[in-house]
Amino acid sequence: MPQDPRPAALVAATAPTTWDVLVIGGGASGLGTAVEAASRGHRTLLLEGRDYAAGTSSRSTKLVHGGVRYLAQGNVSLVREALRERGLLRRNAPHLVRDLGFVVPAYDWWAGPYYGVGLKLYDLLAGRLNLGTSKYLGRDAALERTPTLQTEGLKGGILYFDGQFDDARLAVTLLRTLEDHGGVALNYAPVTGLLKEDGKVVGARFHDAETGGEYEVRARAVVNATGVWVDEIRRMEDPGVKPMLSPSQGAHVVVDRRFLPGDSAIMIPRTDDGRVLFAVPWHDHVVIGTTDTPVPEASPDPRPLEEEIAFILSTAGRYLDPAPTRADVRSVFAGLRPLVKNEKTDGVGSTAALSRDHVIRVSPGGLITLTGGKWTTYRRMGEDTVDRAERLAGLPERLSVTPGLHLHGWSREERPDHWKVYGSDAERVQALPGADRLLHPELPYTEAELRWGIRCEGARTVEDLLARRTRALLLNARASIEAAPRAAALLAEELGKDAAWAGEQVRRYREVAGGYILGELPTVSDPQASVPSAG
Repeated sequence: MPQDPRPAALVAATAPTTWDVLVIGGGASGLGTAVEAASRGHRTLLLEGRDYAAGTSSRSTKLVHGGVRYLAQGNVSLVREALRERGLLRRNAPHLVRDLGFVVPAYDWWAGPYYGVGLKLYDLLAGRLNLGTSKYLGRDAALERTPTLQTEGLKGGILYFDGQFDDARLAVTLLRTLEDHGGVALNYAPVTGLLKEDGKVVGARFHDAETGGEYEVRARAVVNATGVWVDEIRRMEDPGVKPMLSPSQGAHVVVDRRFLPGDSAIMIPRTDDGRVLFAVPWHDHVVIGTTDTPVPEASPDPRPLEEEIAFILSTAGRYLDPAPTRADVRSVFAGLRPLVKNEKTDGVGSTAALSRDHVIRVSPGGLITLTGGKWTTYRRMGEDTVDRAERLAGLPERLSVTPGLHLHGWSREERPDHWKVYGSDAERVQALPGADRLLHPELPYTEAELRWGIRCEGARTVEDLLARRTRALLLNARASIEAAPRAAALLAEELGKDAAWAGEQVRRYREVAGGYILGELPTVSDPQASVPSAG
């Protein structure tokens, strides 16, 4: 049996040393900051309370984009920065990011000129990193690219280009990149308190969820990059601190590719809730979203509201023929945006108007909090944060190398869709046992991919494997539940666990995955039937 890699990571994380940078949080902002610090030569430790990208960072609309909506709001500086970062990420991770054409359908005579001018400005702001030139499409050309557009009243459309990616796979790639540069990361290690000396934050206490151990780690700079949970960490230093965030929920539905069979996505620029709506081809399915719903408090596993699902389906139904219905939905998911409150209004009102830019705040005790932003600008967020950490902690000030840093697995080689995300590791994955055995007939994934996720990518649970190392949960939640017993069997085999442990894994996964299904849950076979004993 292969050796479990996690005990060695725990030993490295708890070694009697002082880290240069401790990053709390393993989502986009935390991983980006950790890679930035490690690639500059700083000794870096990252602690994640659950799994990498378990929250918002695996629940995005799967776009690497400048934000056409922000352009309409007049936030030109945010759009320019995001477009630059979009271009850099396309260069640094071509195995994860691809160019994608977007059609803005025009049903009014003024829509073509109106949106066309704005998208020309979008092109100009991208400069030499632009992915493609926007242009007007006649009715036939628009339908050639997006054949399922509603034809009644269609005048044409505007074509522009943005990037598309796999968010959780980018998180895993950043984890591997961090390790490539000597950094240490540990998931299922929630921080339970901050260490302070003379009023200064000098480290953190964490609980190891697997062994039950309690540990302290010391660092010259401590970064709080926990997304919608940043206020929890801030209260560990100062229980009376004023909250920074006004969380907003974004929901999505996933349907079969037949609802958008062309080679382009669709962008609806105006919806009833003030957001744009996207229908995006992704892993041979279509992701449709998103919403902007204020929520009173953060939840570790947010669920789409019925009104959000109804809104997405009804809006999509105005533009797609056939219109997707509830019966066509393979999976639903929601993520929470860590939007920073408007200090003038204290966050009262619609979250759609709040800035999507990132914010860095340093407490009187030196805790560096990074929040806001989006996946597209993760690298810039990390760069700005480490710049601040170097000055604050007296670390050597070094130039950032991440603008040109090839991420782990960098490859331009064309591979079948779900193999491409492994980049140059694909051949090593395919050499593992089970590369020729599909996990489920309705899913593209093989048993070898699960073994790779356990051995090399930090997966510890069935949910880690089916939600984030593969994207089975988002592509087809029912099929993923049916695949869970086999996933649990492989996990138990790799980690040396018994049948009862595997059965509990399936029970927990079924509970989580039930929230991704509209309607009743499917039945599954005995989860312990195919689980090997730990001999």
